[in-house]
Amino acid sequence: MFGSQFYNQSIRKYVVMFGNMFNDIVVQRLNNSGTVIQSIAVPIAYGPKEKFLVRISQDPNLDREVALQLPRMGFEVVSYTYDPTRRLQQTIKNASVSTSDSTVKNYQFTPVPYNIGVALSIFVQNADDGAQILEQILPFFGPEWTNTVNLIPSMNIKMDIPTILNDVAVEDTYEGDFVSRRALIYTLNFTIKGYFYGPIRSSGLITRVQVDLAAANGVGDVTSTDIDRTGRSSRIVIVPGQLANGSPTANSAASVDRSLISANSNFGFAVNTFFFTDGLDYNPKTGNDEL
Repeated sequence: MFGSQFYNQSIRKYVVMFGNMFNDIVVQRLNNSGTVIQSIAVPIAYGPKEKFLVRISQDPNLDREVALQLPRMGFEVVSYTYDPTRRLQQTIKNASVSTSDSTVKNYQFTPVPYNIGVALSIFVQNADDGAQILEQILPFFGPEWTNTVNLIPSMNIKMDIPTILNDVAVEDTYEGDFVSRRALIYTLNFTIKGYFYGPIRSSGLITRVQVDLAAANGVGDVTSTDIDRTGRSSRIVIVPGQLANGSPTANSAASVDRSLISANSNFGFAVNTFFFTDGLDYNPKTGNDEL
């Protein structure tokens, strides 16, 4: 759409994060004496509620589709809403050195915040199963639970993502006949405070900074006319400094060549100042000092 294809798999990671929060819920069945006679791990899958309702109502006949066994849970993403209250400065960049080339810097601009609506449906046959599942969920959302998500591994971007429980609705699909299967449905509506990053872009690293200064003829600020008339009078050059043994240094004469120093190296900064009286100016196109 905007000149380059990219896919950070953010939505996939949010879906996996959400499902993992509820994949270890267990329902226990007790006998009259209070002894546990059965422990059921409640399965969870991604899909719309209507899909599970159709499967629940299927006749469990060997010649037909097998009905789903309850309890079980399902969830789906239902909405994406832009959240301007969490918007950061658009010009801020997240940068890191490329793992494949230490002379290349990868960067991304600040992410765009979105509230992701997710509906979790709990299907049970009796109220006690539903109560057990709810009581394993509700205490942890007051009203939010925060997970750390590795959103952009190549950029080492990990973010704490809150998931907020908004409300819980209860629905009973049983109509009282002898054919229909009863299914109590608890619908929990959540909001994931997510972020979406744009494409990863690359640029070269700055390994040399040069500043040319000119003296003014007279009183006041230096103007472009002054520079054109007098040329540069002094020059400040800043380069990274590192000794052959890997130690940082501020002495450019003792340092290895700057092309051998990567952004991940332990380097110092060597500042060198030069003075001129020849009236020349630096030409950035040719890289030379000229009249």
